[in-house]
Amino acid sequence: MTTRQTAPPPSARVEQYPVRPPRNNVQNSRYLHEPAWQSALRWYYGVTGATLVISEMPIVWTFSQRTGQLYPDLLIAFDVDRDAAVARRCFAIDERGKPPDFVLEVASESTAPNDYLNKPQGYAAFGVPEYWRFDPTGNYYPAPLAGDRLVDGEYRPITIVLVDEDRYWGHSDVLNLDLCWEYGELRWYDPISRRYIATYDDQANARAAAEAQLSATAAELANERQARLAAEARIRELEQELTSPSEDQ
Repeated sequence: MTTRQTAPPPSARVEQYPVRPPRNNVQNSRYLHEPAWQSALRWYYGVTGATLVISEMPIVWTFSQRTGQLYPDLLIAFDVDRDAAVARRCFAIDERGKPPDFVLEVASESTAPNDYLNKPQGYAAFGVPEYWRFDPTGNYYPAPLAGDRLVDGEYRPITIVLVDEDRYWGHSDVLNLDLCWEYGELRWYDPISRRYIATYDDQANARAAAEAQLSATAAELANERQARLAAEARIRELEQELTSPSEDQ
Protein backbone atom coordinates (compact mmCIF):
# COMPACT_ATOMS: atom_id res chain seq x y z
CA MET A 1 0.00 0.00 0.00
CA THR A 2 1.40 3.38 -1.02
CA THR A 3 1.39 6.07 1.63
CA ARG A 4 0.30 9.40 0.23
CA GLN A 5 2.51 12.34 1.14
CA THR A 6 0.53 15.28 2.46
CA ALA A 7 1.60 18.90 2.81
CA PRO A 8 2.38 20.14 6.32
CA PRO A 9 -0.39 22.06 8.06
CA PRO A 10 -0.41 25.83 7.46
CA SER A 11 0.82 26.46 11.00
CA ALA A 12 4.01 24.53 10.21
CA ARG A 13 4.85 26.50 7.08
CA VAL A 14 7.28 29.41 7.16
CA GLU A 15 5.76 32.50 5.60
CA GLN A 16 8.15 33.90 3.01
CA TYR A 17 8.73 37.31 1.59
CA PRO A 18 7.46 37.71 -2.00
CA VAL A 19 9.99 36.76 -4.65
CA ARG A 20 11.40 39.85 -6.31
CA PRO A 21 12.01 39.78 -10.08
CA PRO A 22 15.77 39.50 -10.70
CA ARG A 23 17.53 42.73 -11.48
CA ASN A 24 19.34 43.19 -14.73
CA ASN A 25 22.75 43.55 -13.14
CA VAL A 26 25.27 41.32 -14.91
CA GLN A 27 28.01 42.81 -12.74
CA ASN A 28 26.85 40.74 -9.76
CA SER A 29 27.56 37.50 -11.57
CA ARG A 30 30.93 38.69 -12.80
CA TYR A 31 32.29 40.25 -9.62
CA LEU A 32 30.44 38.51 -6.77
CA HIS A 33 29.08 35.15 -7.89
CA GLU A 34 31.82 33.87 -10.21
CA PRO A 35 34.54 34.39 -7.56
CA ALA A 36 32.09 32.76 -5.08
CA TRP A 37 32.61 35.52 -2.52
CA GLN A 38 29.55 34.50 -0.52
CA SER A 39 30.96 31.03 0.11
CA ALA A 40 34.49 32.33 0.64
CA LEU A 41 33.38 34.86 3.25
CA ARG A 42 31.13 32.32 4.99
CA TRP A 43 34.09 29.96 5.31
CA TYR A 44 36.32 32.80 6.45
CA TYR A 45 33.93 33.59 9.31
CA GLY A 46 33.47 29.95 10.28
CA VAL A 47 30.24 28.83 8.52
CA THR A 48 28.15 29.28 11.65
CA GLY A 49 24.39 29.59 11.88
CA ALA A 50 24.88 33.04 13.38
CA THR A 51 26.57 34.62 10.34
CA LEU A 52 24.61 35.60 7.25
CA VAL A 53 26.39 36.32 3.97
CA ILE A 54 23.95 36.64 1.09
CA SER A 55 23.06 38.58 -2.05
CA GLU A 56 19.82 40.23 -3.11
CA MET A 57 18.02 39.78 0.21
CA PRO A 58 15.63 42.67 0.94
CA ILE A 59 16.15 44.72 4.09
CA VAL A 60 12.92 45.83 5.78
CA TRP A 61 11.86 47.06 9.20
CA THR A 62 9.19 44.38 9.57
CA PHE A 63 8.17 41.34 7.56
CA SER A 64 4.93 43.04 6.51
CA GLN A 65 6.74 46.02 4.94
CA ARG A 66 6.23 46.04 1.17
CA THR A 67 7.56 49.49 0.23
CA GLY A 68 10.91 51.07 0.93
CA GLN A 69 12.83 47.79 0.77
CA LEU A 70 16.49 47.85 -0.17
CA TYR A 71 18.17 44.94 -1.98
CA PRO A 72 21.96 45.14 -1.51
CA ASP A 73 24.18 43.16 -3.84
CA LEU A 74 25.95 41.76 -0.78
CA LEU A 75 24.74 41.69 2.82
CA ILE A 76 26.69 40.50 5.87
CA ALA A 77 25.25 40.22 9.38
CA PHE A 78 26.78 38.73 12.50
CA ASP A 79 25.00 37.30 15.56
CA VAL A 80 21.71 36.65 13.78
CA ASP A 81 19.65 33.55 13.02
CA ARG A 82 20.85 32.84 9.50
CA ASP A 83 18.43 29.99 8.80
CA ALA A 84 15.43 32.04 9.93
CA ALA A 85 16.36 34.92 7.63
CA VAL A 86 16.90 32.57 4.68
CA ALA A 87 13.59 30.83 5.34
CA ARG A 88 11.76 34.15 5.40
CA ARG A 89 13.68 35.39 2.32
CA CYS A 90 14.17 38.81 3.89
CA PHE A 91 16.15 40.61 6.56
CA ALA A 92 13.42 41.96 8.83
CA ILE A 93 15.18 44.13 11.40
CA ASP A 94 12.55 43.60 14.09
CA GLU A 95 12.89 39.80 13.75
CA ARG A 96 16.69 39.73 13.60
CA GLY A 97 16.99 42.28 16.42
CA LYS A 98 19.46 44.51 14.55
CA PRO A 99 20.27 45.81 11.07
CA PRO A 100 22.87 44.11 8.86
CA ASP A 101 26.44 44.99 9.74
CA PHE A 102 27.65 45.52 6.19
CA VAL A 103 26.19 46.06 2.72
CA LEU A 104 27.86 46.48 -0.64
CA GLU A 105 26.62 47.51 -4.05
CA VAL A 106 28.30 46.64 -7.35
CA ALA A 107 27.93 49.35 -9.96
CA SER A 108 26.08 48.83 -13.20
CA GLU A 109 25.03 51.45 -15.70
CA SER A 110 21.36 51.19 -14.72
CA THR A 111 21.75 51.08 -10.93
CA ALA A 112 24.74 53.35 -10.28
CA PRO A 113 22.92 56.69 -9.76
CA ASN A 114 20.53 55.13 -7.25
CA ASP A 115 23.41 53.42 -5.43
CA TYR A 116 25.29 56.60 -4.60
CA LEU A 117 22.51 59.20 -4.60
CA ASN A 118 19.55 57.54 -2.85
CA LYS A 119 20.62 54.35 -1.13
CA PRO A 120 22.98 56.00 1.40
CA GLN A 121 19.97 57.67 3.04
CA GLY A 122 18.03 54.42 3.05
CA TYR A 123 20.82 52.31 4.54
CA ALA A 124 21.58 55.02 7.10
CA ALA A 125 17.90 55.09 8.11
CA PHE A 126 18.00 51.31 8.61
CA GLY A 127 21.08 51.77 10.81
CA VAL A 128 23.53 49.76 8.68
CA PRO A 129 26.99 50.50 10.16
CA GLU A 130 28.89 50.35 6.85
CA TYR A 131 27.85 50.89 3.24
CA TRP A 132 30.36 50.18 0.46
CA ARG A 133 30.33 50.70 -3.32
CA PHE A 134 32.49 48.86 -5.85
CA ASP A 135 32.73 50.05 -9.45
CA PRO A 136 34.76 47.65 -11.63
CA THR A 137 34.86 50.11 -14.52
CA GLY A 138 35.71 53.18 -12.48
CA ASN A 139 33.18 55.08 -14.60
CA TYR A 140 29.74 54.52 -13.04
CA TYR A 141 30.44 55.83 -9.52
CA PRO A 142 32.39 58.97 -8.64
CA ALA A 143 35.15 56.64 -7.34
CA PRO A 144 36.07 53.01 -8.12
CA LEU A 145 35.88 52.08 -4.43
CA ALA A 146 34.06 53.93 -1.66
CA GLY A 147 32.86 53.14 1.83
CA ASP A 148 30.85 55.01 4.44
CA ARG A 149 30.70 54.45 8.19
CA LEU A 150 27.60 55.41 10.19
CA VAL A 151 28.37 58.09 12.80
CA ASP A 152 25.54 59.70 14.78
CA GLY A 153 23.00 58.60 12.20
CA GLU A 154 24.93 59.91 9.19
CA TYR A 155 27.47 58.31 6.89
CA ARG A 156 31.04 59.55 6.98
CA PRO A 157 33.51 58.57 4.23
CA ILE A 158 35.98 55.81 5.01
CA THR A 159 39.55 56.60 3.99
CA ILE A 160 40.48 54.95 0.70
CA VAL A 161 44.19 54.54 0.02
CA LEU A 162 45.39 54.97 -3.55
CA VAL A 163 48.20 52.43 -3.87
CA ASP A 164 48.67 53.23 -7.56
CA GLU A 165 46.40 53.88 -10.54
CA ASP A 166 45.30 50.24 -10.57
CA ARG A 167 44.81 49.62 -6.85
CA TYR A 168 42.62 51.17 -4.14
CA TRP A 169 42.27 49.88 -0.58
CA GLY A 170 39.95 50.69 2.30
CA HIS A 171 39.49 49.09 5.71
CA SER A 172 36.17 47.79 7.03
CA ASP A 173 36.03 47.93 10.81
CA VAL A 174 32.94 45.71 11.07
CA LEU A 175 34.49 42.98 8.91
CA ASN A 176 38.08 43.56 10.05
CA LEU A 177 39.07 43.17 6.40
CA ASP A 178 40.52 45.43 3.75
CA LEU A 179 38.37 45.85 0.66
CA CYS A 180 40.51 46.12 -2.45
CA TRP A 181 39.87 47.39 -5.96
CA GLU A 182 42.72 45.78 -7.87
CA TYR A 183 42.91 45.95 -11.64
CA GLY A 184 39.12 46.18 -11.78
CA GLU A 185 38.57 43.16 -9.52
CA LEU A 186 37.12 43.03 -6.00
CA ARG A 187 39.44 41.41 -3.44
CA TRP A 188 39.34 40.98 0.33
CA TYR A 189 42.51 41.12 2.40
CA ASP A 190 43.02 39.92 5.96
CA PRO A 191 45.44 42.39 7.59
CA ILE A 192 46.10 40.00 10.50
CA SER A 193 47.19 36.97 8.47
CA ARG A 194 48.39 39.26 5.66
CA ARG A 195 46.66 37.12 3.08
CA TYR A 196 43.92 37.61 0.53
CA ILE A 197 40.77 35.58 0.97
CA ALA A 198 40.90 32.98 -1.77
CA THR A 199 38.47 33.09 -4.67
CA TYR A 200 36.92 29.94 -6.11
CA ASP A 201 39.56 29.97 -8.86
CA ASP A 202 42.32 30.49 -6.29
CA GLN A 203 41.13 27.43 -4.37
CA ALA A 204 40.73 25.34 -7.53
CA ASN A 205 44.21 26.32 -8.73
CA ALA A 206 45.67 25.56 -5.30
CA ARG A 207 44.04 22.11 -5.32
CA ALA A 208 45.28 21.44 -8.85
CA ALA A 209 48.80 22.55 -7.89
CA ALA A 210 48.74 20.36 -4.77
CA GLU A 211 47.54 17.37 -6.77
CA ALA A 212 50.20 17.97 -9.40
CA GLN A 213 52.85 18.24 -6.70
CA LEU A 214 51.56 15.04 -5.09
CA SER A 215 51.71 13.23 -8.44
CA ALA A 216 55.21 14.55 -9.09
CA THR A 217 56.33 13.47 -5.63
CA ALA A 218 54.79 10.02 -6.11
CA ALA A 219 56.52 9.67 -9.48
CA GLU A 220 59.81 10.81 -7.96
CA LEU A 221 59.47 8.30 -5.13
CA ALA A 222 58.62 5.56 -7.63
CA ASN A 223 61.70 6.41 -9.67
CA GLU A 224 63.85 6.45 -6.54
CA ARG A 225 62.45 3.05 -5.53
CA GLN A 226 63.21 1.61 -8.95
CA ALA A 227 66.72 3.05 -8.82
CA ARG A 228 67.23 1.64 -5.32
CA LEU A 229 65.97 -1.79 -6.36
CA ALA A 230 68.27 -1.74 -9.40
CA ALA A 231 71.21 -0.71 -7.21
CA GLU A 232 70.44 -3.46 -4.69
CA ALA A 233 70.20 -6.01 -7.49
CA ARG A 234 73.57 -4.88 -8.85
CA ILE A 235 75.12 -5.14 -5.39
CA ARG A 236 73.82 -8.71 -5.08
CA GLU A 237 75.33 -9.55 -8.46
CA LEU A 238 78.70 -8.16 -7.41
CA GLU A 239 78.59 -10.02 -4.10
CA GLN A 240 77.78 -13.24 -5.93
CA GLU A 241 80.69 -12.71 -8.31
CA LEU A 242 83.04 -12.14 -5.38
CA THR A 243 81.92 -15.21 -3.47
CA SER A 244 81.66 -17.62 -6.43
CA PRO A 245 84.76 -19.81 -7.21
CA SER A 246 86.59 -18.74 -10.30
CA GLU A 247 86.81 -21.05 -13.35
CA ASP A 248 90.65 -21.19 -13.04
CA GLN A 249 90.52 -22.90 -9.64
